[in-house]
Amino acid sequence: MDQFLAVALAHFLALLIPGVDFFLIVRTAAAHGWRSASGVCTGIASANGVFIVAALTGLTLVGDDRILAWIELAGGAFLISMGLAFWRARISLTVDAEGVVGRAVWIRNVGLGLASGLLNPKNLLFYVSLAATLSSATTGQLTLYGAWMFSIVLAWDLFVAAVMGAKRSRTILARALPWITKAAAIVVTLFGIGAVLAAVRTLVV
Repeated sequence: MDQFLAVALAHFLALLIPGVDFFLIVRTAAAHGWRSASGVCTGIASANGVFIVAALTGLTLVGDDRILAWIELAGGAFLISMGLAFWRARISLTVDAEGVVGRAVWIRNVGLGLASGLLNPKNLLFYVSLAATLSSATTGQLTLYGAWMFSIVLAWDLFVAAVMGAKRSRTILARALPWITKAAAIVVTLFGIGAVLAAVRTLVV
């Protein structure tokens, strides 16, 4: 029980630190509502699920520095392109009934969240580091930890989407949304540049 509480606390505290995924959820929820953002949340949680399984099952792939560097390089390029897209976006928000989100739009947002999560090596490195402390855990315990972390990621992201995508929140954010989008563009681009530089340093050594 003590080990589970330690894992749950460390994982949740890591979730509270805003990163690329957080800004992506907030921007999507503020611009298009929580239903649309729920697709992004599903994609991000799925990406975390992949990393959780990889880390807890001890796949040797996740320990290869050069492979991680290539993932980081691809992720950095993706984040830079996302940041540039945010910067060029022209947002005009009219707050009214959210309406029905089309399946194609929702699936596209799942893909965006999945790509954002999978191409963020910091997520992978966190789970690998956490898994290294669980060498004494049984298969059943690891399954419990993995299921818990996946569920908490999804629940937390949906909570953020619901709060930021609620009509009242969108009303408050309506005038600020262009600035939020620009801020998200800057943050995401800086994350991307940092990832590319870190990857290049690893690959040229």
